[in-house]
Amino acid sequence: MTDTIRLALVGMGKIAHDQHVPAIASNPAFELVATVSRSPGGVEGVPHFHDIDALAKSNVKVDAVALCTPPQVRHAIAAAALANNWHVFLEKPPGATLAEVAVLEELAAKANVTLFASWHSRYALGVEPAREWLSSRKVTSAAITWREDVRQWHPGQAWIWEAGGFGVFDPGINALSIATHIMPQPFFIERATLDFPANRDAPIAADVAFRTTEGTPVTLDLDWRQEGHQSWDIVVETTDGTLKLAEGGAVLTLPDGSTPHEQEGLHGEYPGLYARFAELVQGGRSDVDIAPLRHVADAFMRGKRREVEDFVE
Repeated sequence: MTDTIRLALVGMGKIAHDQHVPAIASNPAFELVATVSRSPGGVEGVPHFHDIDALAKSNVKVDAVALCTPPQVRHAIAAAALANNWHVFLEKPPGATLAEVAVLEELAAKANVTLFASWHSRYALGVEPAREWLSSRKVTSAAITWREDVRQWHPGQAWIWEAGGFGVFDPGINALSIATHIMPQPFFIERATLDFPANRDAPIAADVAFRTTEGTPVTLDLDWRQEGHQSWDIVVETTDGTLKLAEGGAVLTLPDGSTPHEQEGLHGEYPGLYARFAELVQGGRSDVDIAPLRHVADAFMRGKRREVEDFVE
């Protein structure tokens, strides 16, 4: 491999154009050498291919791929990339099932290449300072509220309502990626109620109760029917006062009213992700944390299904 990581971007939807392309362009460790998508919307001046097999058969030299496709189709693409000995960056969630992620991890290890299960919300400015502050405190409770308007944030994304598309857990897994990173003790699900529109295969809302290994309650309130103010908040009560993370982890407020944030070198969620991916590739390591996905799977396993009115966009 050359010093610069020659990267192909697979799945050219909104998140790829809005987040991945600028983050790649701003990181000198990477060169965007190809895009892959069934639609023609690539990047000007960069070779574009219909599928990953066409890319593999081309004369474009590739070291790594970043996969931004829906999770239901990602496993086959990732497996093909690993078969070509390419390093693989998985957009969240890393897969549609836990088993397929485990298979990819084994394939990456056999190929001696990097597999990175990315969690962009962990790179929000307030998350790492929150983790550091909580590491030496006793937590007495935690409440996670992730309420947004699906029509505003996920318009026209039919796949997200299909089986394996996660529904409201698509944004909800962002909250879980933060919580599993900042909480001093692991936690597990005790009960859940999932609201499924009668005409959809994925939930539009969820009420989940967890408990830590020390018995501390943690609640998760997810809803895609929110109108007006949108909420992406985590409130952690401790014996030293209340810690608040707002705006998806971007704004941290400690009990004394201070608002510390991550150093400017890691400013921005996706630049932080690509800095981490470069570090892993250059160090010959993988990072496949499935804790957030495991909680989502447990919610579907343990949750009570409640049918609600049809969702019509």
